[in-house]
Amino acid sequence: MPTRSRREAGVDFQTCQSPGSKQTVIFERSIGGFAVWAFAGKWFYVNTGEAGLYAASTGVFTSLAGLLMHPLILDPRPLTRFYRVFVPAFFAYAIVWCGFWFLLRFGAGEWLASLAGSAAFVAVSGWRFGNLRSVVKAIILFFVALSLGYFAGGKLMYFLASPEGAEMFGMGKAQLGTIAKLSWGALFGLGFGAGLGYAYYTFQQPDPHSAQRPSTSAPA
Repeated sequence: MPTRSRREAGVDFQTCQSPGSKQTVIFERSIGGFAVWAFAGKWFYVNTGEAGLYAASTGVFTSLAGLLMHPLILDPRPLTRFYRVFVPAFFAYAIVWCGFWFLLRFGAGEWLASLAGSAAFVAVSGWRFGNLRSVVKAIILFFVALSLGYFAGGKLMYFLASPEGAEMFGMGKAQLGTIAKLSWGALFGLGFGAGLGYAYYTFQQPDPHSAQRPSTSAPA
């Protein structure tokens, strides 16, 4: 599937990639963000605390995002446009998510963080695209996909890090612990990617009613 095909005048909405077509690169970006925790988590906890770890992970997410995902954007300058949409949306998501997490922690904190973070990310994305049509549907689908990836990834991580996981794979605790954290990042990335792909695809579609409106410009 082409990633950068556009008409001479700007963009061609017929070449917009399907919602799931960029899950692979979002998967890679998510692995990068979780790698901060997997490989340097102890250092951050000792030297900067949990907030420092989250800030570093957010920085890696946003830095890699544009390089890997800008083909999702239908614009003559997709990288610039991508950062203008993604950075404020992801920072809104991160702030909201961390707020609920630090306040309530496991259980209710995670679910509320997932819901409010999804709403923040999708709403800000729609605002930056200048298109809030179908925003409620996009929030719901983003929340479902994100939650599936996050909670399934968490269960997989805890299983891999358990004695049963160590016995099954025959690895040392430290090595398996790193793999367990990266596996969480992988599933989180797939869920986030599915939700983001749908939202970006939806917000870049032309208004279906615009073609039916009479033109106010003079004929050429």
